[in-house]
Amino acid sequence: MKENLYQYLSTQSGSLSTGDIIMSFLAAAVIAGIIFVSYQFSHSGTVYSAKFNVSLVMLTLVTTLVMSVIGNNIALSLGMVGALSIVRFRTAIKDSRDTAYIFWCIAAGICCGIQDYAVVGIGTGVIFFAMLLLGNVRNNDRYLLVIRGKRDAKEIQQTVNEYFSHKALFRVDNSDRERTELIYEVSKKNLDLSLKKNEGIEINALLFAIKGVESVNLVCQNDEISR
Repeated sequence: MKENLYQYLSTQSGSLSTGDIIMSFLAAAVIAGIIFVSYQFSHSGTVYSAKFNVSLVMLTLVTTLVMSVIGNNIALSLGMVGALSIVRFRTAIKDSRDTAYIFWCIAAGICCGIQDYAVVGIGTGVIFFAMLLLGNVRNNDRYLLVIRGKRDAKEIQQTVNEYFSHKALFRVDNSDRERTELIYEVSKKNLDLSLKKNEGIEINALLFAIKGVESVNLVCQNDEISR
């Protein structure tokens, strides 16, 4: 029985004709191009990484190559799993959408490798149009207002509360005997409304008018980049 099982595992061949291989890679190249355009659209701006986008194209083609080699050979597939299990990727994914794109490329490469063009075509079309509608969504920017100055912070707090109509979230108070550091969190919408309400006068100008204020920093933070 062991000999029969070994013979079955070793004789399952996934060999494809030259035409089938060319067709698989042509389909993978088309799908990779669609993924390339989708990633470029959904990650436009400073968060876009051209190198990572090219890597997605390569990943789709490499997955197709691997699946073309494996085919329905069970023994070879188990060996491939063991070989790839030693690979470790320690690069941090800065955007959760990047993980989704990686899985998209792997799934597309598998479908092209086994020549299931209907599934990869329909699936890629649905995902592509979904990304056109939702992929370019941006989170509301959050601004950190960092104020440093002398110990007395009552006038500073009063000015910030009046400027932002008490909608600025007080986050941090780092103080010692002589100096203080106050950090507020403000949404971009609230910042724009407050600027309009105060007739274009920026919060920096009002804070620097207070005696003892040494520095005022406004830092924008979101899930993609801090600037």
